[in-house]
Amino acid sequence: MILLGAWYAGKCSFLLLLVIWTQFLKRTMAEKQEVVEAAEQEEMSQGESTEESEEDESEEEPKLKYERLLNGVSEILLEDAASCMTVHEKFLALGTHSGKMFLLDIQGNVTQKFDISSVKINQISLDESGEYVGICSEDGKVQVFGLYSREGLHEIFDCPIKIVAVHPQFGKSNCKQFVTGGNKLLLYDRNWLNRWKTSVLHEGEGNITNIKWRGNLVAWANNMGVKILDITTKQRITNIPRDDTSLRPDMYPCSLFWKDNLTLVIGWGKSVKVCFVKERHASELRDLPSCYVEIVTQFDTEYYISGIAPLCDQFVMLFFVKETLDKSDKMLCARPRLDILQVHPDSSEEISSDAITVRGFQENECRDYRLEYSEGESLFYIISPRDVVVAKERDQDDHIDWLLARKKYEEALMAAEISQKNIKRHDVLDIGLSYITHLVEKRDYDMAARKCQKILGKNMKLWEDEVYRFKKIGQLKAISKYLPRGDLRLRPAIYEMILDEFLKTDYEGFSTLIREWPGELYNSKTIVQALKGHLNKDPENRTLLKALAELHTYDQRYDEALNIYLKLRNKEVFDLIHKHNLFSSIKDKIVLLMDFDTEKAVDMLLDNEDKISIEKVVNELQDRPELQHVYLHKLFKRDHHKGRKYHEKQISLYAEFDRPNLLPFLRDSTHCPLEKALEICHQRNFVEETVFLLSRMGNSRKALQMIMEELKDVDKAIEFAKEQDDAELWEDLILYSIDKPPFITGLLNNIGTHVDPILLIHRIKEGMEIPNLRDSLVKILQDYNLQILLREGCKKILVSDSLSLLKKLHRTQAKAVLVDDESICEACLSPILPSDASKPLGVVAFHCRHTFHRDCLPVANTMSTLYFCNICCAKNRGPGSAILEMKK
Repeated sequence: MILLGAWYAGKCSFLLLLVIWTQFLKRTMAEKQEVVEAAEQEEMSQGESTEESEEDESEEEPKLKYERLLNGVSEILLEDAASCMTVHEKFLALGTHSGKMFLLDIQGNVTQKFDISSVKINQISLDESGEYVGICSEDGKVQVFGLYSREGLHEIFDCPIKIVAVHPQFGKSNCKQFVTGGNKLLLYDRNWLNRWKTSVLHEGEGNITNIKWRGNLVAWANNMGVKILDITTKQRITNIPRDDTSLRPDMYPCSLFWKDNLTLVIGWGKSVKVCFVKERHASELRDLPSCYVEIVTQFDTEYYISGIAPLCDQFVMLFFVKETLDKSDKMLCARPRLDILQVHPDSSEEISSDAITVRGFQENECRDYRLEYSEGESLFYIISPRDVVVAKERDQDDHIDWLLARKKYEEALMAAEISQKNIKRHDVLDIGLSYITHLVEKRDYDMAARKCQKILGKNMKLWEDEVYRFKKIGQLKAISKYLPRGDLRLRPAIYEMILDEFLKTDYEGFSTLIREWPGELYNSKTIVQALKGHLNKDPENRTLLKALAELHTYDQRYDEALNIYLKLRNKEVFDLIHKHNLFSSIKDKIVLLMDFDTEKAVDMLLDNEDKISIEKVVNELQDRPELQHVYLHKLFKRDHHKGRKYHEKQISLYAEFDRPNLLPFLRDSTHCPLEKALEICHQRNFVEETVFLLSRMGNSRKALQMIMEELKDVDKAIEFAKEQDDAELWEDLILYSIDKPPFITGLLNNIGTHVDPILLIHRIKEGMEIPNLRDSLVKILQDYNLQILLREGCKKILVSDSLSLLKKLHRTQAKAVLVDDESICEACLSPILPSDASKPLGVVAFHCRHTFHRDCLPVANTMSTLYFCNICCAKNRGPGSAILEMKK
């Protein structure tokens, strides 16, 4: 009894020690795992920093982002290792080396746990609905059951089963099929009696390592290569041998995926093939399968392929990488790489490449990695024994993060504006404010101020905050150009603060702002008071005076503004007068305006005669005759009659200040007193003007005499004689010129068309030497010949036209004139042809197409039987004079 008690006490002590030791081991392992995870996390961050540094150098944005699948997955992999995983759009199924299967949500939380076996699970297969699962393990167990119904099949083989695949539509009653792969490919098919029928599809080529089922096609890989089978006909379509037979299939397994129902992608070793299943033509069938396979794309990769998946028209590939140390030739396992490749018919182009930091990558082999993906979503799962990493396509938020990290604020702002509805973690305004801050830090103050317009919009508080920030750094000038001035306006104190800053440091900038900013933005009285303080120190400063005039204009103190503009002789005075109708204020300032800008002043006065009369202007300019002349001259140019009472005065003004325009004035004016004008021209010895006045007053002979005696210009004398067209003047001109050889030469050259040259030639004294006489005579003869030729040419044209018209008349009159039953008499309006053929016919048809009964036409006289068309004679036209008389 004592021995039994001692034995029992010893046993309890042993059990207690065992429990304590177990807890100690667990705590130690947990602490060790935490240390390892911290080290690996640091390593992963270092890897990411390395990637970022490479990206900084290349400035190429990554296509994918990565994160570990944590929560329940971390706890599972703390004590176990992942062997496989299958992805469904609703959940994940993870198999482990200890024979357990876990159902996980997308975040990695465990929702269900299944104890399948005591050894490694090799494969998990799900149907499209996610309701049925197939599992195979290293001990030969195969289970296919419903996750919710638990109905299914449990099978045990005498060899490890590496792969299982259920029919994609396994939930349907007519699709209860699945295949397994060990050393042979077996098809399980449930018949209508709910019994499972087994059939061997293929064997004898080693272990089957991968199976992918899509529609009616099943693809599998064994030691020899890849086969495709049509499950409905049980016919094998093709055999695609593997390229590198030196690689062990169990160490470097084949990766398969169906891109669509007819396109299979194979990745094995370092080779990728894209195969397309095509139907045979009926004439080619014979004993061959109904389909065949064509390899449309084939290329090699740099590293060993551990997984392959689709991304739109590109491929995502997981590579197993080995590296050689610099100091030794020993090969070490490096971080796996996830690349995106753009596929071409015989090559590929690398779009992006990332090294993935997974736990324990130094100990992993190519077969330890798997790449699974979620169809319809850009989610990729990198599975290793101790880690699961999720790769996602980067969204707009990630893109903006990348741009902001590299201080590309302009591009980040543009991207945020374009995708404003899709971004979740960023705000357009926050990015914009960061951009402004960045520009300020770069001392690019003008660009920062310009961006305020776009970024701050109508947010008055933000505007005022930015203004005060620019004031703090002494850059109010930069932001002043971009402040809101329209419907959105800041407090007047803001604008006054900026104007005061400019007034202290930059008079030109102050004047510019006064000119550009509306007066309603600020209290103008405050600014005027400050401005006058500066003018007290510098009263002649033109910039400040101009700004003061602008401010007076805003305050509607136009007279003060007008006086300043006139003092400054500023051209804006005319715009001010027009805009605010200040003509009553300038009646006594006409001389000042014309001294400043004569042309503009005269145009303004003439355009506003109703406001400032002509008489008022002339009287104001009484002491400035040169300005008076300019005003009256422009008035005369506009209207010859408006200033007629000043035409007499204008004669003296033209003679004094503008002689070239005197003669045109005398020609155009009908109100000018000729005697007064002649007197002034005589006094000033203006010969041309005197000649014009004499001719206008009818004294042509005296005018001609002045031309010959005063001007001694035979050409002008001849021109004058031509204008007057008076034979007596020509006689006087010839008599005056007869003893002056140069005048004779001029007459011979010019009077041929007006006076018979013989009259002049007969009067030339014998022996008188006349310069260029021969040339003059030749010219006279040439002119005569020219006149003869012109007359002959005109005669020929006249004869030709007459003949042409005569022929046309003849043709017209020779044409027949139709008279039929529809013709009527234009006089009596009855049918022209009688209905009784026995009656005599008397019809007259004219060439104008009018027809009459002979009895209806009046005879012009009894002596002649010539008829005329009454209608055409009444219209005073007769297109034809001949008649056709038709008698029966």
